[in-house]
Amino acid sequence: MNPAAARPFTLKVNHQSHDVTVEPDTPLLYVLRNDLALNGPKFGCGLGECGACTVLVDGVAARACVIPTGVIETREITTLEGLSENGQPNIVQQAFIDHQAAQCGYCLNGMIMTVQALLNRNPNPTDAQIRNELRHNLCRCGTHVEIMAAAIAAARGRP
Repeated sequence: MNPAAARPFTLKVNHQSHDVTVEPDTPLLYVLRNDLALNGPKFGCGLGECGACTVLVDGVAARACVIPTGVIETREITTLEGLSENGQPNIVQQAFIDHQAAQCGYCLNGMIMTVQALLNRNPNPTDAQIRNELRHNLCRCGTHVEIMAAAIAAARGRP
């Protein structure tokens, strides 16, 4: 980091304000993981293609590895850690737990955040809409059947 280029930012993450000092082009993912110790979003490809780093920005799924911190300051950012309700997993998280929709777990953050974003804008998606939404999230372990079962269960309001 070039100290001359770094500047202070206040980010609203998981309903809390956080002050950080970074270069404006620092990827949001680095700030979340390195400065705020939020390890839900993962570094996967670094190109915004795999989905492991997905967060919600104003309720919409976004790839944190390609979002510069300098353009996100006034937005509401939600990470996997921010989905819980009163310390308990929300319905999407619980569905993924109940359906054992993880093997290595690396893609899980992106899958859960993508399903949550879909449910934010469409509370009653069809199975085809869920499948279409998840098509850009990569999972190399092959738990796609369990992931779909969890996503469908969450969409139907039952973990």
